[in-house]
Amino acid sequence: MVEFGVLSLLPPVIAIVLALLTRNVIPALFAGIWLGATMINGWNPFLGLYNTFNDFIIPSVGDPWNATVLIYCGLFGVLIAFLQKTGGAQAIASAISNKVKTPRAAQGSTMLFGLIIFFEDYFNALTVGSVMRSVTDKMRVSREKLAYVVDSTSAPMCLLGPVSTWVVFVMGLIGAQYTEMGRDQSEYMTYILSIPFNFYSILAIILVGIIVFLKWDFGPMAQAEYRARTTGKVIRDDAAPPSDEQMADVDMPEGYRPKIRNMVIPIIVLVGMIPPLFLWTGGYPEKDFVTAFGEADGATSITIAAFTAALVAFLMGMQQRLYTFKESMEIIVSGLRSMMIVYIILTLAWSIGSVTTELGTAEYIVHFTEQTTSPILIPVLLFIIGAVVAFTTGTAYGTFAIMIPIAMPLAASMDISMYLAIAAVFSGGIFGDHCSPISDTTILSSAGSGSDHIDHVNTQIPYAITAGISGIISFLTVGVSGSPVLAIIVGAIILFILSFILNKTWGKQIPNEKITA
Repeated sequence: MVEFGVLSLLPPVIAIVLALLTRNVIPALFAGIWLGATMINGWNPFLGLYNTFNDFIIPSVGDPWNATVLIYCGLFGVLIAFLQKTGGAQAIASAISNKVKTPRAAQGSTMLFGLIIFFEDYFNALTVGSVMRSVTDKMRVSREKLAYVVDSTSAPMCLLGPVSTWVVFVMGLIGAQYTEMGRDQSEYMTYILSIPFNFYSILAIILVGIIVFLKWDFGPMAQAEYRARTTGKVIRDDAAPPSDEQMADVDMPEGYRPKIRNMVIPIIVLVGMIPPLFLWTGGYPEKDFVTAFGEADGATSITIAAFTAALVAFLMGMQQRLYTFKESMEIIVSGLRSMMIVYIILTLAWSIGSVTTELGTAEYIVHFTEQTTSPILIPVLLFIIGAVVAFTTGTAYGTFAIMIPIAMPLAASMDISMYLAIAAVFSGGIFGDHCSPISDTTILSSAGSGSDHIDHVNTQIPYAITAGISGIISFLTVGVSGSPVLAIIVGAIILFILSFILNKTWGKQIPNEKITA
């Protein structure tokens, strides 16, 4: 194999730079693959283009494990489509709203609802924002605050819950790297074990609780809340909320009253089937419990669980006559179509991972890092770089696709916890996503909540930075101590102190809770 040395960095660097310039990760990833294939083929761009497809993209799609990932991504899209159509989320929101009597209760209920819908970020952002809007408006909670609570619970929960569309996406990235590294490890268990190290996501949710229940608003958010509470104006006079036409998909049939069980039952089926399927595919009871769970076929297990949950949701909708069989086929197609971007990014991510393996990129980075950087700082660097990429591209998915193939080999070589390195990328991606005005989930949170988008970004950024600084302290702490529990405790203490100081110095006295509707 030809040694490319520092030139092996060109494909991922070009991918990152183009992603930052174009704010679109798909052409950036493709350009990185093409450049790498061109280098491998003696710098011949025509052979490089041919081999981009022949040696990398087509084999990536055709690999049996990768094909399984694409299938269960599609099944998740179908499940989400049926959950939207049957309206269980709206029923849960209605039940919550009946008990809301104060602004704090309205915000707390929105937070709770956002934590419940942990399985899909778009569905979360649009559904929670739209169905809770009337409740928070009645309680004179600003639309900016509603959008913040929605945005800061949707993406973090997707990487803290046991299963979600994000989980199946990152499992695909993790599994591909294990294959490249010659490791036979469970990609699902790796994800599960990364959760305690996902410090930004954990701290972002803790901060939502602090802001909501202690009423420690600061910065532009404090001004927005003061305006809403004293004047009843939930948006400023010249605000321009984005259209939320995307919510049309979750409108209920006329005269139909949504039922809570339409969401609860499929999700119980989805989550409940995963542990026994893991044990079964792992060889239990012939193998002991721990061994079977560790050797489980995660991709197949989640595929079967997602298929079964989607089938249950489909049958419940049919039984309630919410759609005909012909219409259900259209719902299935729309669900599959909703995952198209995921399919493309995953395929390109697998391909650029194969390219960098051929070029020896990871080996070069590892060697360089070993000579220049302390292992203690690696998680912090992964977090910061991930945040910059996500902020400028507006996509956490694309950030994970670029950074995971770099982070995992680096962790393996420098004897850093694989779970910590992966979680640092997750945390950085979500942090940058929360600060980015071009983030898809940020835009959808504004749309679903009916908030002016720039107002949402401006009011959320101080909170995201507060959680981000606390997250950096947590990553430094775990680098020194090796304990995620201690790191979370230290990060939470820093978060609490920063919030208290900012509330005292940059806050505003919000009128008392009692609102006359």
